[in-house]
Amino acid sequence: MDTFTIIGLVAATCTTISFVPQALRTIKTKHTKDLSLAMYSLFTIGIFLWFVYGILVKDLPLIIANGITLLFTSTILILKIKYK
Repeated sequence: MDTFTIIGLVAATCTTISFVPQALRTIKTKHTKDLSLAMYSLFTIGIFLWFVYGILVKDLPLIIANGITLLFTSTILILKIKYK
C-alpha cells in the first residue's frame, strides 16, 4: 500500500467516524428536531455521488469511507424524515 492510499484511509476513517456519535444518538433518542433536513439530504446525495465516483475510479479509500458514511447519513436522514 502506498503513502497516498494510507493517507486517504486515515482521512476516510476520521471523517467516517465523526458521524458515529450523531447516528447513535439519533437512533437512541429519536430526536431529530435540531437536525437540518436540507443539510442531511444534500450531504447524503453528495456522499452517494462520492461513493459512485470511488467505484468508477477504483479508489479504495473513497469506496470504503463513503460507503460507510452513506449508511450513517442515510440512517440519520431516514429518521429525520420519519420523526419530523
